[in-house]
Amino acid sequence: MITSRLSRRGRTTIPRPIRDALRLVEGDTLAYDIVDGVVVVWRLPRPVAGEPFTCFGEWADEADRTAYAEL
Repeated sequence: MITSRLSRRGRTTIPRPIRDALRLVEGDTLAYDIVDGVVVVWRLPRPVAGEPFTCFGEWADEADRTAYAEL
């Protein structure tokens, strides 16, 4: 079992084995879900260089991701 501690401000360090398994690097975005009382964490895909929508930060919130998920 891999563990980490939660700080008073709700912060924790992602342990090295988890970072390695998810191939996390600085700046990556993590997503969380709760399934049957278990938290599932995964790394969201990194933006592809040259993809036009990565240039528009105003389209980067959860409402837009939901609205345009099927496109």
